Amino acid sequence: MPEEKEAKTKGAAKDKDAAKAAKKGEKGPPPEKKPVIKRDENFRYIVRIVNTDLDGAKSIVIALTSVKGVGLRSAEVIARMAGIPRHTKIGDLPESKTDELEKLVTEYSEKVPHWMMNRQSDWSTGADMHLVGVDVELNKRDDINLMKMIRCYRGIRHEQGQKVRGQRTRSNGRTGMTMGVIRKKLEPGAAPESEKKE
Repeated sequence: MPEEKEAKTKGAAKDKDAAKAAKKGEKGPPPEKKPVIKRDENFRYIVRIVNTDLDGAKSIVIALTSVKGVGLRSAEVIARMAGIPRHTKIGDLPESKTDELEKLVTEYSEKVPHWMMNRQSDWSTGADMHLVGVDVELNKRDDINLMKMIRCYRGIRHEQGQKVRGQRTRSNGRTGMTMGVIRKKLEPGAAPESEKKE
């Protein structure tokens, strides 16, 4: 117990000394520098997979989530299929491994059960697919255009720029000019309304 008190008092004294030095304008001890991480000369800071630039300093699972249509769970599955530890930096991988990763991402739907795909029983083909990259945005746009064309409720809401999924619109999602409460101006010499009621 006495040792702990001494340690606390020493720490408090150091803090007080640093505060006094800062007030006087004196320079205290220099701030601690972060250790510089030395990278291998073959390290790639940008890795390109499925037309997406991935940060080479990130771990393989986190980096793969930058690809549209790949989430954390599917990224972990892909890393496991490739036989790469999940904490490996994607920039440390050789080009042959990144090519294998890209192949696994594009052929993901063939290797996983249908409930792990992001587009099950597609309305036009009826097939289970997993869309990645640009295909996600293109299919989303096509779906919205179809809804507008067949004039379903969701399509009409998309056209009007209103909320689509049944949210409140009275207080949220307002656009355009703000409307305030406008009070009636009193005529000069007229009594206020509160006095008239009495």
